[in-house]
Amino acid sequence: MSEKTLTLANHECRAILNRGSGVPIIFLHGYSYTAESWQRTGITDLLRMKNVPFLALDMPYGAHSHCQPHSRKVETNIEVIKDAVHTVFPLATPVLVGASLGSHMAIQYAVRYPVKGMLLVGAVRVLEETLVQAYSRFKFPVRLIVGSEDNIASSEDLRTLAGMLPDGKLTIFEGVGHSAYLGDPERFRHNLLELYALSEQ
Repeated sequence: MSEKTLTLANHECRAILNRGSGVPIIFLHGYSYTAESWQRTGITDLLRMKNVPFLALDMPYGAHSHCQPHSRKVETNIEVIKDAVHTVFPLATPVLVGASLGSHMAIQYAVRYPVKGMLLVGAVRVLEETLVQAYSRFKFPVRLIVGSEDNIASSEDLRTLAGMLPDGKLTIFEGVGHSAYLGDPERFRHNLLELYALSEQ
């Protein structure tokens, strides 16, 4: 596992990565967070021990991210993710893990490019019309997590989304808020490893 700055689609972005072997996981943080937030859950150390390849990126949309220039434009951020996958894991189809705005970007990426699976925590803006039209094409497993005390992401919207997906499932983390992966990191790690096993099949 190493930390470095990558040049991606004309952006300079900090990345925490592990080369490993198998299907790579791409982590996309929320608006107020950085790639370090995933380390706080213990998942990066666990994946390194299991020799699973992953890339946790600081993204252009992040308010505090080490990625320049900043931009909240969807297409700009999708290009950074696309370039990261192509640069670090050429020819691989990734699993995407997103939190809040990172979940929205993960979905936007999956509309455009192949993915093996997605784990989305506190996903927002999931029922935008252009996305709803695409969900029937998501033939990969999608696991949705929302905290019972989340006052940003809508559990009803996520329940609706789970019903639209060919292989979708919603899990509610009791007693935690919007950043449910930080509120219950042990359960988050378990859910991710479960999804990852499905994605490798």
